[in-house]
Amino acid sequence: MTDYTYLDVAKMIDHSLLNPTLTTTDLEQGILLAKAYDVASVCILPYALKRCAIMLHGSDVKASTTIGFPHGGHTTALKLAETKQALADGGQELDMVVNISKVLSGDWNYVAADIRAVVAETHAARQKAKVIFENAYLNDEQKIRLCEICSEIGADWVKTSTGYAPTGATHADLILMRKHAAPHIQVKAAGGVRDLDALLAVRALGVTRCGATRTATMLDDACSRLGLPAVVSSRAEVAGY
Repeated sequence: MTDYTYLDVAKMIDHSLLNPTLTTTDLEQGILLAKAYDVASVCILPYALKRCAIMLHGSDVKASTTIGFPHGGHTTALKLAETKQALADGGQELDMVVNISKVLSGDWNYVAADIRAVVAETHAARQKAKVIFENAYLNDEQKIRLCEICSEIGADWVKTSTGYAPTGATHADLILMRKHAAPHIQVKAAGGVRDLDALLAVRALGVTRCGATRTATMLDDACSRLGLPAVVSSRAEVAGY
């Protein structure tokens, strides 16, 4: 007997469409797939966000994109400009990358101001912000300090990684982040969660969101285990959704 419903797991997934080689057709097919499976959000390449928001209008799937992606080294002014553009294009959740160089340099005032600028702009528009740490490059002390900063600022999620670093989400990091982020801050895993068992495992650690590219595989498995009919029978059905 399972202790979750289909929506419990579907609404954990941010369907990731961030690979730079995805074509316009690939992106639109991905949006339709995410809409059919009723996931939490589609996190898409910034240029495609406006189209994504239009295609998701009327559904429960949110349109999201990235800020300062993937290395975080943009100036704060540029991150803020990206944020304003994303919000104007219909973005409801924004995933920003911290300035990794400044984190490693211990310039916490800069790091906090950078995060605060994006979070404040996003919240002013009544939307939500996730803060990506890129844990592959950080030690535990740095991860903990970022959790504290994000808690003080009031970010909506702390997130492990972009998915483009040498490693992604680890259980040790997720446990650490859940422990040191304030209770009202959610935790998002990204990188390495590729099947339903892995998704359920991070859920048990307190993770509420997970970046995923293998959405259909995970949710088809969930339907099978829950004794539910398949969401879609073929990619052709998705195309006509």
